[in-house]
Formats: sequence, C-alpha cells, structure tokens
Amino acid sequence: MESVLSTVGASLGVAIVFELCFAFVLSGLPLLGNAGKNLPAFFCYAPGLDMVVSLIIWVPWVVSGYLGGWAGLVGCVLGQIAATQLWIAGHERLHAQHLKGPRIQTYIDQRFGWWRNQLALWVTAVVVPVFFLIRFAEIAVYPGLIWLLGFKTYNHRDWINVSRHKFEGLVGADLIWCLYCDWMTGVYSLGAEMLRNVESFWCPIRFYYDKKCENCSIDFPDINGGWVAADGTLDAVVDVLDTHMENRSTWSWFGDPDRAISDVNQSSKSPE
Repeated sequence: MESVLSTVGASLGVAIVFELCFAFVLSGLPLLGNAGKNLPAFFCYAPGLDMVVSLIIWVPWVVSGYLGGWAGLVGCVLGQIAATQLWIAGHERLHAQHLKGPRIQTYIDQRFGWWRNQLALWVTAVVVPVFFLIRFAEIAVYPGLIWLLGFKTYNHRDWINVSRHKFEGLVGADLIWCLYCDWMTGVYSLGAEMLRNVESFWCPIRFYYDKKCENCSIDFPDINGGWVAADGTLDAVVDVLDTHMENRSTWSWFGDPDRAISDVNQSSKSPE
C-alpha cells in the first residue's frame, strides 16, 4: 500500500510540474520575437493543436501508466486536475480586473451553487477520451474511405481550432473551460460531417420510428432530403444512390453545400 501511495504521489507531483511548465511555455511564446508570434497561431489549429492537446492530456496518461501502472495513471490524472485549479487561480489573480465584471462561472455559481457547477464541469471532462477516439478516427480511419471510395476530403484546420482566448474578459475558469468546449465542438462537428457521408453512402433509408427521424435529422439532414422511405424498396435505394453518384468523382452527403455548388458549375458548363 505504501508503494502504491508513493507512486501516486510521485506521479501527481510530476504531472503538476509538467502541466504548469507547459502552460508557462505556451504563454511565453509571444515573447520569442517573430518565431514566437507564429508559433501560437500554429498551435491554435490542427495539426499543431492536436500536438498541444495530446501533450497536455493523453501523452502524460500513457507515460505515467507505462512507468507506474494504474497508480501512476491515477496520480497523473489527479495532478492534471490540481494543475488546472492552480492555473485557474494564478490566471485569475493576474487578471483580477476582470473578476469584478460579469462572468459565466459567477452567474452559474449563483444560479445553481458553486459545488454543483464545479462538479458538473468535471463530469463533462470524463468524456474527453471519447473525443480523442473520435479525433483518432478522423485522422486515421476516414482517410481510408477517401482512398477506397473517393469520399470528400476536409481541411481539418477549418474545424479543429481554438479562438475563444481572444474573447474579451474570459479569464481563469471561464477561459479554460471555453477552450475545452471550443476544441470539443470542432472535433464533434467534423466527426458528424464525416458520418453524414458514411450514412448517405451506405444506408440512405429513413427509420420506421418517426421520432428518431425527427431527432436525427438535425445531424443527418439527408433524412428529409433524399433518403428512401422506410416502407420503400431496395430498387428505390439503388436509384437514389445512382442519382447522387452519377458524374461524380468525389462522394459527399446529399445536402453538402459543396455538392450544390458543383452541380451549379456543371450545369453552367453543359451545352444548351
């Protein structure tokens, strides 16, 4: 038991030091002259952002788990949580002038209570590994569909980026959690876009359950924009696929704005 606690403590301490030092280095990049001005911009977009997020979160998990087993991993996670709270306290102290005005955290604390707000925030953080899996699929799995079936390619920078640190008045907890949501929303949105292509390619058939169609149409607009009725036939499904694949070298979901632009361009070039 003593050795386990020792491993947890050592991993916790290393994680705190590493996370705070890494945050300090990122904050100090603009002081490096021209190179320092370009690096922050690089790290705000994929693939630079992927590198930063990985080094901050999952790489320490892997290293600590490899060196210290489950005890090392637990210590690392606790250290990351502690480092986050220390960073928040320090950042708020440096920008105390913003604490007197309206804040997201202050409003929600007053509305629901401090401990409920804080606990709820950390509950949302539990799903971070899920978003890493989605991001992995975007980088390593989806390209296989591009190569094999000509699926549409995407500039990941347009989705995987952060910018809320530029919003005036976001400091401390407001800033760090808004950056988390900034990254998370981009990862989810790009994954949903890719999945739209997958669904309309292989399964353009509406669900029998109307409520599911209504709910899923938010993320899969083709449900109401071309998918075959649940009581239709496979002949109809093949006809739909043939219609949307005709004269196309790149596949994307039916309602993709780029598809519409491409159709307009092709029609304008076709002879009268």
